[in-house]
Amino acid sequence: MDRFFKFHLPKPQFKTALIAGLGAAIAIALLALASDVTSAALLVAPFGASCVLLFATPTAPVCQPVNVVCGHVVAAVIGLTVAQFLPFGMLSVALAVGFSVAAMVALRITHPPAGATAFLAVTASSWSFVLFPGLIGSLALVGVATVFHRLVGNSYPLK
Repeated sequence: MDRFFKFHLPKPQFKTALIAGLGAAIAIALLALASDVTSAALLVAPFGASCVLLFATPTAPVCQPVNVVCGHVVAAVIGLTVAQFLPFGMLSVALAVGFSVAAMVALRITHPPAGATAFLAVTASSWSFVLFPGLIGSLALVGVATVFHRLVGNSYPLK
């Protein structure tokens, strides 16, 4: 039972935790500002989870640009496709998330928060969801993460 409650991550330095939180806050603030200025839907809950990964674990394979952007876009497409054939409900959400996970694994673009994008896409009423927030929002997150990490002396993305 103790392995379920054992800390497996190394203890971070306070500065590392502060930098991760600051990066995530800046990224979400910039997306919110861009959404207000452009009236484009760029701010969705899955991007909060993407920020945890992008700023707390930027060297993880699932945080790399191709995973972030393609994961969200593929999940949005799959969620909207499922919604075309099934009414919203437990089955449509389950299939959208399941198909998205399978596709991301098969395509080597796994990004865990994109599972939530698939869930959300089932409720979207327009294919524009793939572009806004899917593509444009995830590109913006990767851009902010790239600039932020370089400014604070971290390496992102991986080579």
